[in-house]
Amino acid sequence: MGKKSSSSSSSSVWSRGGWRYLHPSRYLNSPKRLTFLLFLFLFLNYFLWDRRSLSSAHQLKVTELNQQVTSLQNEVEELKSKLRGSDVQRKIIRFGDNNSNNNVKKNEGDLDDGDPISIERRQKVIDAMLHAWNSYEKYAWGHDELEPQTKNGVDSFGGLGATLVDSLDTLFIMGLKEQFQRAREWVANSLDFNKDYEASVFETTIRIVGGLLSAFDLSGDDIFLQKARDIADRLLPAWNTESGIPYNRINLAHGHAHNLRWTGGNCILADSGTEQLEFIALSQRIKDAKYQQKVENGIKSVHKIFPSDGLLPIYINPHSGTTSHSTITFGAMGDSFYEYLLKAWIQGNKTEAVKYYRNMWETSMKGLQSLIRKSTPSSFTYICEKTGNSTSDKVVISI
Repeated sequence: MGKKSSSSSSSSVWSRGGWRYLHPSRYLNSPKRLTFLLFLFLFLNYFLWDRRSLSSAHQLKVTELNQQVTSLQNEVEELKSKLRGSDVQRKIIRFGDNNSNNNVKKNEGDLDDGDPISIERRQKVIDAMLHAWNSYEKYAWGHDELEPQTKNGVDSFGGLGATLVDSLDTLFIMGLKEQFQRAREWVANSLDFNKDYEASVFETTIRIVGGLLSAFDLSGDDIFLQKARDIADRLLPAWNTESGIPYNRINLAHGHAHNLRWTGGNCILADSGTEQLEFIALSQRIKDAKYQQKVENGIKSVHKIFPSDGLLPIYINPHSGTTSHSTITFGAMGDSFYEYLLKAWIQGNKTEAVKYYRNMWETSMKGLQSLIRKSTPSSFTYICEKTGNSTSDKVVISI
């Protein structure tokens, strides 16, 4: 027996009295049915009205956003036109492009590829660098520093070309090819470390060794690595102490190392604890572990006497490896020691072998909390100094 179709079924429903659900009397004679009908009517009316309101609000918001986008696009186009008119143009930095002055190519059309404000700022930074560098080349070439008022070159770091060497990586990164090349030639032909000069181990390490290694990493030019090894070998005897903690001064020609008289023969914490990065990097690049071993032996000696609060006095005896009664500070003579603890841990890929650097740094940062003060009445936060159990209100760092 076959099934009836859906259309025939629907017809039979209405034929059996389905129309009665549409008759008003069915609802007027029953309060419950009337209430349900009213509720259904109100619900459908509210739902349809709410949908229309949302759709209208959405359209208004879309229109507003489109107007804002159009306005911003017009402002960008107007700014681009102004920049083109004032000769502020994007510089594309490409080493090895001999068709551009100072290896910096200006292309007006390339403004479309970048944010014009960032382009202008970047250009201002390069202009500032060129202003300083051109003056150094003109008045103090090969000297450590330029005195801007007298326009004289001075050798405050022993005549090692400190400004020149410390600027090599900046010149390279900025794409100033001609300036970099002239500096490279000076390093290759004129930089001589065989000087009867009492050099600061700390300053020479961070500025000369660090500057040469950075230039090598960026350019791949072996002359920088050769020079870095030369000066590092001259500094290395400073670590020949009973404790392994390095002296702070050394004669570059004769290798005689010592500390300054005004420290009472003691090593300065920041000076003796801020050479790891450069010497470890040198060992890694020339595959000779002796440089890394020297600096790590010194830090391990400091680790043996590291206090529970992580706050070390700035003077350490190079023979006994013990601290002397002196100031505890995160300012001069102490600051970079704590800085290098964290950096050495990062440089060592955060492995277990260098975990003690991280542990020392974390301990010191907890100890730092005890030196934080609030000024009155301004309530400015600052870090003070400490000597023994007494703190000083000298402002070392304002936070």
